[in-house]
Amino acid sequence: MDLQQTSAPLAEALNAQRINRLAHFDVPAHKGGRMNPELPEYFGKLCMELDVNSMKPLDNLGHPVSVIRDAQRLAAAAFGADDAFFMVNGTTSAVQTMIWASTGRGDKIILPRNVHRSAINALVVNGAIPVYINPGQDKRLGIPLGMSVADVKKAIAENPDAKAILVNNPTYYGICSNLVEIVRLAHEAGMLVLVDEAHGTHFYFHEELPVSAMAAGADMAAASIHKTGGSLTQSSILLTRRPVNPDYVRQVITLTQSTSASYLLLSSLDIARRHLVYNGRAAYQKTMEYADYARSEINEIGGYYAFGPELVNGDTAFAFDRTKLSVHTREIGLAGIEVYDHLRDDYGIQIEFGDIGNLLAILSAGDRMMDVERLISALAEIERLHRRDPIGLFDHEYIDPVIAMAPQEAFYAKKRRVAMRESIGLIAGEFVMSYPPGIPIVAPGERITPDILEHILFAKEKGCFMTGTEDMNLDYLQVVE
Repeated sequence: MDLQQTSAPLAEALNAQRINRLAHFDVPAHKGGRMNPELPEYFGKLCMELDVNSMKPLDNLGHPVSVIRDAQRLAAAAFGADDAFFMVNGTTSAVQTMIWASTGRGDKIILPRNVHRSAINALVVNGAIPVYINPGQDKRLGIPLGMSVADVKKAIAENPDAKAILVNNPTYYGICSNLVEIVRLAHEAGMLVLVDEAHGTHFYFHEELPVSAMAAGADMAAASIHKTGGSLTQSSILLTRRPVNPDYVRQVITLTQSTSASYLLLSSLDIARRHLVYNGRAAYQKTMEYADYARSEINEIGGYYAFGPELVNGDTAFAFDRTKLSVHTREIGLAGIEVYDHLRDDYGIQIEFGDIGNLLAILSAGDRMMDVERLISALAEIERLHRRDPIGLFDHEYIDPVIAMAPQEAFYAKKRRVAMRESIGLIAGEFVMSYPPGIPIVAPGERITPDILEHILFAKEKGCFMTGTEDMNLDYLQVVE
C-alpha cells in the first residue's frame, strides 16, 4: 500500500468501526457508555464510542500487521526514523525500552546525572551500571546544563566497554548538548546513542530549533508527542534507526506495555503526526514568537530573569529551545515553587512547574496572546506585592552525586528506616525528588551529603511536591544497612 502523510490509517479505521453498528460482546464493559450514563455525559458520546479494545480491523499494538503498522510507518517517515513505535505507557516506557534494548545486567551505560527518574528506574530493573557525567552548571541560575564534549570523551575513554550513551535533548530548562558530536564520538567507540526527547518533539518540525535526535544520527529517541506535539496525555513515540533491530525493540516494549492499549491514545498519535507534518512549522513559529515576546516583557519587570539563547556557550549549552519560557525567580526573594503557588492560587494560572529557583511555563500554538499577557501581568504583580530579600534561598538545583552502589543493588538491598535529618553519610535505598521535573535529588546507591539533605529539606519547606520515598511525609528515608 502506498502510504501518504495526508492519511491517518489508524484513526480512520477506528472511526469506521464506530459507524458499522457492531454488536459488542467484548471489553470494555461500558459498551460505548451505555452501562453507565454518567460516562458519556462526562466524556462525551463520541469519546465513549471510540474507547474500544483491540479487534481484527484495528490491529494489535503488541504485534501490528495492518493499520497500526501503517500508522507507525508514517510516523517513522515524518520524524526521519527507520522505525517508530506507538507508546501508551508514556515516554517513561519509551526511555526504559531504549535502556533495556541496549543494556543488560552488569553492562555500563553513560548518562548525565540530571536524567529523569525513568532512566534510573530502568537501571534498577535490569541491573545495568550507570557511568554518570556531571552536567555543566550555570552558577547564576543554579541549574544543570548539558554534558560537555570533553567529559563525554573522558567517559568513553575510561569505559570503552560501555554499551550506550543517553543524552537529554533538551533538558527541562531547554538546554541542549552538542548532540551531533556526541553521536560521532559514541559511534566511533561502537556505542549506541539513546536520546530522551520528552520535551523535544517540536525539534523535528522547525529548522530554527535545535537538531533532533534522528537528524543528529542517534540510534533511538523517546519523544513525548503529548508534551509538545499535541496528542493525548500519556501517548508517546519511540523512534529507532538501523542497525537497531526493530523486532527486538518490539519484544522489549511488550515486556511492560499494556496489552489493553487505549485506542484514544493511539489514534491521537496518528492524528497529531498528520497535523505536525502539515502544520508543525507554523505552530512552532507561533510558539517561539510567544516565548520571545514573554521573555522580553518579563525581563522588563525587573528581578526576574527569563533566560534564553544567550546561555549558549558552544559546549554544555550548545543550543537553546526557544519555545521554553524558563524564568529565574531567586532575585525577587522567592523560590520558583512560591511563584508557582501564587500564580495558581491567586491568579488562576497553571504553569508546568516551579522548583527552588526557577519556574517553567510550557507554551504552544494552542495558547492565546491574551493568556500570555495575563501571565506577564501576574508575574509583575507578584514581584510588586511579594518581593523580599533573597538571603537564605538555596542557590543551586543540581548536586554532584557520591556514588556508593549500583541502583539495583541499593534498591533491593536490606534497608532500614532512619529520620531524614539523621541520614547524612548513609547510602540511599530509595529516590527523593521534586515532581515535576522528576530528576532525583538523590537516587538509590548514592550517599546522603549535607548539601543533599539541605536541598531536600529546603524543597520540602518551600512546598515542592516531593516523591519517591516510602514515607509519604518525607520525614524518614530508607537507607542501605
